[in-house]
Amino acid sequence: MAGKVLFLDLSDDSEKALMLLKALGSETRLAILDYLRDRPVNVNDIAVALQIAPSSATTQIQILEKAELIRTEIIPATHGLQKLCARTYDIIHIHLEHNDVDVQTSFSVNMPIGQFYDFEVHPTCGLATESGLIGLLDTPSTFYEPMHVFAQLLWFRYGYVTYRFPNHLPSGAQPTRLDLSAEICSEAPLHHLDWPSDITMWVNNVEIGSWTSPADFGGERGLLTPQWWESKDSQYGLLKRWSVAHDGSYIDGRVISSVRIQDLRLDEKPFIEIRLGVKPDTQNVGGLNLFGEKFGNYPQPIVLKIDFVQQMQKKEREILQKLTVER
Repeated sequence: MAGKVLFLDLSDDSEKALMLLKALGSETRLAILDYLRDRPVNVNDIAVALQIAPSSATTQIQILEKAELIRTEIIPATHGLQKLCARTYDIIHIHLEHNDVDVQTSFSVNMPIGQFYDFEVHPTCGLATESGLIGLLDTPSTFYEPMHVFAQLLWFRYGYVTYRFPNHLPSGAQPTRLDLSAEICSEAPLHHLDWPSDITMWVNNVEIGSWTSPADFGGERGLLTPQWWESKDSQYGLLKRWSVAHDGSYIDGRVISSVRIQDLRLDEKPFIEIRLGVKPDTQNVGGLNLFGEKFGNYPQPIVLKIDFVQQMQKKEREILQKLTVER
């Protein structure tokens, strides 16, 4: 069970901090602190346990005592007196003070493909788990089945599926980049190696851009595709990455539009809405297959990653920049 905690700000008491850091800068003294983890011990027992001379143990204990890392008490013993030592703190937080700076960081969220928030799908369409079909084939109402959350493959000819990712942007943070990756391909009856489809992504109702999938891949089993799924049907997709940055939007590093990260207004809602679909009036209405981590070639769901810059304020710095020394 943890004992007392010391919070030390180097800017508040540099002399005390220096003494404490020096006291911690010794393997022997750290070993003494570790040995005192849950009980008071006399000096001679410490010396025996650590295999050091009693005089050396006394010297090291005096340094720790001066730094207020241990406390000592003289009590009667069978022959004379003995000095008992106890550890003062179990946890030490050291705050390294500095001026406000911009810190680059990120968060990512994995979204199972069956956890869509909204949809509009048109046949051919359907859902499958790693062990069987969900509902009826080519029936859009199947997407309302409670089992849809367990889907590992979904498909439709045109329409969309929409996901809402939790927005973990801290207050005041400035997003610098959004990346979304998913295994995806066209949707043809069974499969077809020459079946182009214009697949589009939207973020917060802003159209980011389209990628033309060349095929509905089959004829060779996907690495993760379960055995019950017939080999004549869609087997795997391509892992694609849409990106939105300060200078525009990309897919796999290729420019697809002028939409910028600031156009998405990511800081306005507690969620980030991602829509993947095929527009009914696009040039290549070739459908969409979306693969989960247990179908296809890539063991991942839909992955959203947000890079952002945040100016560290005092309170946040105290949390993020404390060095914790624990037993």
